[in-house]
Formats: sequence, C-alpha cells, structure tokens
Amino acid sequence: MSKPFQFKQFIIQQDKTAMKVGTDGVLLGAWVEIQTDVNSMLDIGAGTGLIALMMAQRSETEIIDAIELNDAAYEQTVENFENSNWADRLFCYHASLQEFVEEIEDKYDLIISNPPFYTSTFKDLSEERAMARHAESLPYSDLLEGTSKLLSENGTAAFVIPYSEEDNFISIASDNKLVPYRITRVKGTINAPIKRSLLQFSFLEKSIEMNELVIEIERHIYTSEYKKLVQDFYLKM
Repeated sequence: MSKPFQFKQFIIQQDKTAMKVGTDGVLLGAWVEIQTDVNSMLDIGAGTGLIALMMAQRSETEIIDAIELNDAAYEQTVENFENSNWADRLFCYHASLQEFVEEIEDKYDLIISNPPFYTSTFKDLSEERAMARHAESLPYSDLLEGTSKLLSENGTAAFVIPYSEEDNFISIASDNKLVPYRITRVKGTINAPIKRSLLQFSFLEKSIEMNELVIEIERHIYTSEYKKLVQDFYLKM
C-alpha cells in the first residue's frame, strides 16, 4: 500500500491509483505562470489531484476543476480534494476530455496538464499505470484540440512533456492556434541530457521566454533554482 505524500499545506493519498506523486507534476504545478485575472482553471487528467491542489494553494481562484477518466484515480482525486483546505473550490468530473469538451460550454482562463506519455520502462509497468503513461489514451492531437476549445480568449495552457516530443507538440499546438510563450527544458544534472519540457501557450503571439532548469548538483543535493521553485510545497526544501 502506497504511503500518503505529505506536502506543506496538503496531503496526497495515492493508495488507489497507479499514478503516484512524481517530479513532473510538482514541477509543472510550481512552474506555471498564473496570471492576475484567472477566474477559472482546469486540470486535464487529475491522477491524484496534485496539480489542482497546487493551483488552489498558489491562487485565490474560485473555480478549479479537474477531469479524470480512470475510476480509481477519479476516486482518489475526489478524496484528496475533500480532505484539503480548499474543498469548496475544487471539483473533479469523471469523464474523458473528449466527453467533457462535448458537454461543457464554459471557458477556462488556465488549463494545465501532465499528459500521458510513453516511458522507456513501458514493459515493466502495470497495465493501469501503462495506460496512464500511454499517449494513445489521450493523443496530443485530442489534448490540444480540446484545450483550444476550452481555453478563454486571453487564457493560457501549460504542459509537461518529454523533451523528445517538444517539436511535435508545439507543431500540433500551432495547428490549434496555440503558440508557446514560456519554455523551460529540464535536466536531472548539469551533464545529463534534457529530459522534460515545460511549455506554456496562449492564443496571442508573445516573445518566448526560454530557459533551462537543472534539478540536482548530485544525488539528493538540489540546485538553488529547483529549491526556489518547489520550496512552497516540499516539506524538506
């Protein structure tokens, strides 16, 4: 049974779902720019509810919705929302993105997602975790088309993806009129290859703010940039 993950202001229970708390979700939740006029947010593929809870901690936004298709992950997200200090602002829909887009007429000012993707250890994963990590369960084309339909005119959308997918992802986003204005490429250590891309898009052309983030100097010795980014969340930062 998986232990709960204790953050500074909330707890993530993760015993029901195959998707556990990971660096990607925390990075995205800490990194995303929340503009001052954000009245509503949507987390696509909630998993445990981690990112939506980070958004609740970081903002005063009244409407923070999430969607989750997997039964166990949906139950886990609802549990974590209800046990938080922000239960009145958080709501999870049990649906696929495709169904949600058909049903909902509202627009969101911030959309955020840590979408499913392949990993090199794909064969070693349980079926449920593999599905959560598997781009076929939510192809980038569906994710970005849905995002484009649900995003308000001046809204922004942020994602964390494998660096190897960055060009492809930006190209599909462009087909949906979304253009990147923030790109941070993430490495484990200074000499390691780039592993992840943090991307934030809008409908408006802006100059791109681009940088790199290194997580560790050596094992469990974190860079000052990484510590500064996540210090409001991790207990030991």
